[in-house]
Amino acid sequence: MNLWKQELGEVPDWVWLQNHLQTLVLADNRLTQLSGRVGRMQGLRMLDLGHNQLTELPEELGELTGLRDFLYLHDNRLGSLPSSLQRLTRLRYLNISQNAFEEFPECVCGMTSLIELRVSDNPLTALPEALGRLAQLRELHLRNTKVAELPDSLGMLRELRHIDLRGNPLRALPLTLTGLPRLEKLDVRWVTTLDPPAWLDELEERGCAVYR
Repeated sequence: MNLWKQELGEVPDWVWLQNHLQTLVLADNRLTQLSGRVGRMQGLRMLDLGHNQLTELPEELGELTGLRDFLYLHDNRLGSLPSSLQRLTRLRYLNISQNAFEEFPECVCGMTSLIELRVSDNPLTALPEALGRLAQLRELHLRNTKVAELPDSLGMLRELRHIDLRGNPLRALPLTLTGLPRLEKLDVRWVTTLDPPAWLDELEERGCAVYR
């Protein structure tokens, strides 16, 4: 069901009765809250809540354990996520960019099937070591945050292909990045605080595109 840009203001009650849905698009509707009734939609594979005005999400969202394709939460006013979202262990794509996260939501580290994670344009200052649990991750987008250091555990992400670190106040890069066998692109443009390590040349020599 596609209800994109319908100026709803709030989700009509009849939407929560559509338990057969696999896709629900509620993007760009000036939503300020989400009913816990969303947890009844057990058939959902994709949920789009982007471009709204949400400041929090209900714990019941974690009951959507069938979500496996996409969860869009970008361009809202979220500063945290319910801990129940760690139950979304089938989810492959998560976008929480353009929000108000000052701390990385730990529940994301439980989403062990993630292939792509977008956290750009948030006032984050640090990433947890637990990020290394996302063993299937191929793309990590962290453009324009306030992260100055990256955890060594990034070296555990053996499937990682693409890391976007543009516009961060990075002081160093973890040497463990050199051990990522599938890394194809490392983007550190607009990072003015970094003294590029010599091993960036080694990454380029083995075929990884380094943008700096």
